[in-house]
Amino acid sequence: MSDTNVQIFDTTLRDGEQVPGCKLNTNQKLIIAEQLENLGVDIIEAGFPVSSPGDFKSVEEIAKLIKNTTVCGLTRAVENDIKVAAEALKYAKHPRIHTGIGTSASHIKYKFNSNQDAILQRTYDAVKYAKSFVEDVEFYAEDAGRTDNEFLARVCEMAIKAGATVLNIPDTTGYCLPSEYGAKIKYLKENVKGIEKAILSCHCHNDLGLATANSIEGVINGARQIECTINGIGERAGNTALEEVVMILKQHPYLNLDTNIKTQHLYGISQLVSESMGIYTQPNKAIVGANAFAHSSGIHQDGVIKNRETYEIIDPKDVGVTESAIVLTARSGRAALAYRAKNVGYELTKLQLDEVYVNFLNFADLKKEINDQDIHQIIETSTVYKQIISA
Repeated sequence: MSDTNVQIFDTTLRDGEQVPGCKLNTNQKLIIAEQLENLGVDIIEAGFPVSSPGDFKSVEEIAKLIKNTTVCGLTRAVENDIKVAAEALKYAKHPRIHTGIGTSASHIKYKFNSNQDAILQRTYDAVKYAKSFVEDVEFYAEDAGRTDNEFLARVCEMAIKAGATVLNIPDTTGYCLPSEYGAKIKYLKENVKGIEKAILSCHCHNDLGLATANSIEGVINGARQIECTINGIGERAGNTALEEVVMILKQHPYLNLDTNIKTQHLYGISQLVSESMGIYTQPNKAIVGANAFAHSSGIHQDGVIKNRETYEIIDPKDVGVTESAIVLTARSGRAALAYRAKNVGYELTKLQLDEVYVNFLNFADLKKEINDQDIHQIIETSTVYKQIISA
């Protein structure tokens, strides 16, 4: 893999599906998985096979369907989990087992009633056992964000010794600041023996709204995989949003980091996931929200009409959106009204526009948004309507 390439590990079908009420059936998962492969993701985490017969079946069917993308199954550091995942992945052309254990002081004490030495041994045993089934084994150190860096480095060394090809460093609770998370990745790059044998991976949660920032800081400091979901869906406040990290790297070429994602498919798959899971995507969601390329301020509208780049850093077509939207509200100016009027068939002179604009403001004060039908009514009830239609 090129040192400038960041692999995209999509966990929409596993971590994303943990949102209450968003359970997908196998057929829905297959449709999304196929679109994820078309999108260009490098790894699809298809599910947690041991968790239920339905999840096992979904992972198995996705493994049969997917041709080029790696298909991954999640496990705990438990032999039966790993064995069941290997069985579910037996048809995959590129299988990966994703196994791991909590490593923070809190997890060791309260979840496992254990100690660091025992966690190190379980790390080795789990990776070694997974390695007996597949070549590609990813190890996750759950709650790595709150794990002491020195101990985390020892855990990573143990996983590499057992044969891990990817080391997942999750900020499971979304607690880290970007500077802290970036420093953690840098520490591991510089202090883990044998780190050149494995890829460091970012898996960040959004509890404080920092998932995307942390993932970007992670790859700047040497990680080469980002674990993310479409629309940022996931447990609690969600995961790193795939569309956000991909477009950040694309729009900042000086970082010299790229992905294999075909960005023109982003809006389409966002809609597919939203509809399949029944999750409403907030209008102001970055990249794929309904308002991501919509302009209602008169100052902004005037700039965009003159040159899109005045207020848009992304060409809407790059993410699969047809065009920017000029939304008419009481805050809109004459330029926006003239632009929308032209779109529905009216070429207004400056004097005609001044007269129509007065009528427009009266309408706009009564409605949140002016649609195309309203424009016809505004013009037809203006004092210059006869001039306009006779022109």
